[in-house]
Amino acid sequence: MEYFAQLVVSGLAVGAIYGLVAMSFAVIFKATGIVNFAQGEMGMLTAYTTWSLVMAMGTGGVMAVLLAVCVGAVLGLVCERLIMRPMLGEPVLSVVLVTVGLAVVLRALVTMIWGASPHKFEVAGADDIVQLMGIGVRVSQLVVFGVLVLAVLGFWLFLTRSRFGVAMRAVAADEKTARLMGVSTARVQAVAWAAASGLAGLAGALFAVIYGLAPTVFEIGLKAFPATVLGGFDSIIGSGVSGLIIGILENLVGGYLPSTLKEIAGFVLILVVLMIRPFGLFGEKRIERV
Repeated sequence: MEYFAQLVVSGLAVGAIYGLVAMSFAVIFKATGIVNFAQGEMGMLTAYTTWSLVMAMGTGGVMAVLLAVCVGAVLGLVCERLIMRPMLGEPVLSVVLVTVGLAVVLRALVTMIWGASPHKFEVAGADDIVQLMGIGVRVSQLVVFGVLVLAVLGFWLFLTRSRFGVAMRAVAADEKTARLMGVSTARVQAVAWAAASGLAGLAGALFAVIYGLAPTVFEIGLKAFPATVLGGFDSIIGSGVSGLIIGILENLVGGYLPSTLKEIAGFVLILVVLMIRPFGLFGEKRIERV
């Protein structure tokens, strides 16, 4: 039973990281209708940049988190302004392919600047062990779970209580009507890219603190993608919760079944769920009249 509990706890930690990245996928999709396949690479670049700043400034854990969010948000704004905004009005497939190209460029950029060698992202107190119901848990694992909870709560309040959140939902529901009502779709998309990149950057930095910093950090985007599909592309909150489900499932499969099945567990789950609910666990069913 203790082994099972340990698998669940560690699954919650990695699942929280998946949840943050999954939410970043959903934020961009909800505001623009496209899938940004460079989310993992943006998280990786943010993690490396944050690590360099932390090493140079010698800041603590709280400042490292704030730096990751700020660096990620700035990166998202730059990408939206220089790369994505000129693609407004172009076919969706063309825009998606641009994000694929962006992913390749960012991956190469990280290797060129920082090299391929792994690094230790040291933050004071991150590796301290806390006993939680008899199970040893690292402080960094507790932090990442708490960050996901705060992110889910923050986005729920933002989308339901703020005028800009309502404007974002209006753009997602009907962009043309929202534009006629005076909503600036360009501004909404810029904020969406900044918020999504901030989430991905935070996830990348936290992943690097827990598991180490290496050019393979971008894989969190691939691992988190099933969580977005499972939760529903139009459900930011559902994507965050689904990240926890995927993380726990992967850990349990890796702990009790052959380790090779761990890599495909999330994709098997979404295949099963999508056959029953094609719009995801938390997504809204869309009815199209023809």
